[in-house]
Amino acid sequence: MNETITNPVVLQRADPCIYRHSDGYYYFTASVPEYDRIELRRARTIGGLPASEPVVIWTKHTNGIMSGYVWAPEIHYISGKWYIYFSAGSDDAPFAQRLYVLENDSDNPLEGSWEEKGRIYTAWDTFSLDATTFAHAGSQYLVWAQEDPSVQGNSSLFISKMANPWTLEGEQILLTRPEYEWETIGYRVNEGPAVIKKNGRVLLTYSASATDHHYCMGLLTAPDDSNLLDPGSWTKSPVPVFTTSEANGQYGPGHNSFTVTADGTQDLLVYHARNYKEIEGDPLNDPNRHTRVQPVAWGEDGLPVFGWPVPDGHELTL
Repeated sequence: MNETITNPVVLQRADPCIYRHSDGYYYFTASVPEYDRIELRRARTIGGLPASEPVVIWTKHTNGIMSGYVWAPEIHYISGKWYIYFSAGSDDAPFAQRLYVLENDSDNPLEGSWEEKGRIYTAWDTFSLDATTFAHAGSQYLVWAQEDPSVQGNSSLFISKMANPWTLEGEQILLTRPEYEWETIGYRVNEGPAVIKKNGRVLLTYSASATDHHYCMGLLTAPDDSNLLDPGSWTKSPVPVFTTSEANGQYGPGHNSFTVTADGTQDLLVYHARNYKEIEGDPLNDPNRHTRVQPVAWGEDGLPVFGWPVPDGHELTL
């Protein structure tokens, strides 16, 4: 079944995650402008998501942990249960982000109850956000962004195996830290990891720099038969792979996820971007990072070709 979509797909939803489940539904969650809750919606098509009714499945606490800013929820299905990964601060330190997990064993995650499984504890009690998880070669992995006290920068990316969907086990390995000029504009940031497996590789995209028009995407790749906990397995692109397009009126594309067309034949890039460059005040307080979707091409070398963020109003047949 082909469908035609027009970007932006969902307005004022940053850090978007779209997951297509075996039940034929697309499930969508993202950061809301108020940073105070987690919403979930579903539709049979990507184009049906904006009209689908969002269900608030969790609201931040009134005080203490999980009462500050709520950022970047992701939905995953692991061993017959639904999980949402997100970060949150506290009322006295709204930016003191730590990682948390919710669980739901209902067939439809818009129903049933979401249980707080608690915090994912990492090696340091520091700023942590943007957890994503994937299964590979019989193991479950977590990749996340965190401030490492020994590394200069706001956040670097780390990987670890998981004992269960809310607990790390074994080593926690540094995958990438901000080092290139395009990763250090405004802030020294590597964040928003997303994983796709294709052409004999594990591919990990991430976002870099401040969340204005400098925001962009980088890429790490590893052979799928390599040790993913060995930093030497990973190759980092020295240049960004998806950036602002002045010509198309798209600024700061990033914090992506991946999904597929309904027939499973076409990989899709899900990301946010603004349609203007100049922002008044802190970019985090500007609500107009809109969710967008476009196809991923694949080069002869087996690597993804993301092209440019398409302009507003551009129709795409998926």
